[in-house]
Amino acid sequence: MTEEYIQLTIDGTPVSVPKGTTLLDAAKDAGIDIPVLCYFAHTTANGLCRLCVVEVEGSRLLQASCVTQAQDGAVVHTRSPKVERARRTILEMLASTVDISESPELQDMVVEYESRPERFEGGKKRRPEIIDDNPVYIRDYSHCVMCWRCVQVCADDVQYTFALGFDGRGFNTQIATFFDHPLPGTTCVFCGNCVGVCPTGALKAKREHLLEQGVAPEKIFELTRLQGKGKRSRGGPHLDRQYQTTVKHG
Repeated sequence: MTEEYIQLTIDGTPVSVPKGTTLLDAAKDAGIDIPVLCYFAHTTANGLCRLCVVEVEGSRLLQASCVTQAQDGAVVHTRSPKVERARRTILEMLASTVDISESPELQDMVVEYESRPERFEGGKKRRPEIIDDNPVYIRDYSHCVMCWRCVQVCADDVQYTFALGFDGRGFNTQIATFFDHPLPGTTCVFCGNCVGVCPTGALKAKREHLLEQGVAPEKIFELTRLQGKGKRSRGGPHLDRQYQTTVKHG
């Protein structure tokens, strides 16, 4: 069967793509870069962050390019004033609320779009305590932008363990385990996929975190290798009884 192609225009460039192609992929084919945050090539696109929005002539609202299919004859603008204003505001709100110091990509976007996070100075910030409940990785949700990547790879996009999900409502929404159980008491198998897809450092390997805190390599080995060594069950690794939810260094 011959694949059906459609024609559209993106930023003045004629583009021909297979029917069903998203605007994001169509732009990539044309060599046009659209910023993304929640989107990840190996997980299901959900259009959560809205940084990838574009303007489609005739549409009342901006469209999330990662989930919007290209239409034949569409005229798309990826850097119109309306689009840039939307991206700038999103970045300002993120940077004023969440710590993006470990996300070079987001910091570059803030500069590129001339965002001014100080416009929201005085607003409430997300500063939950670090969750340190296992010897494999830490969860620092002060860096979390709710992109949902970790939830997706933990669920049916990759691992099928469903250890992570959403908790709370509104501003207090965050990634969490069911009933806030420590990770070793969940279905987590410590595969590391969630750490690998996190774009902001909210999930970080325990060894990396401890090195950054100045902990000696010998102590790191004790905290990440000896704790729970060889102890496995359907509920995940059992930690030594001495292991505390918050590690006291020095």
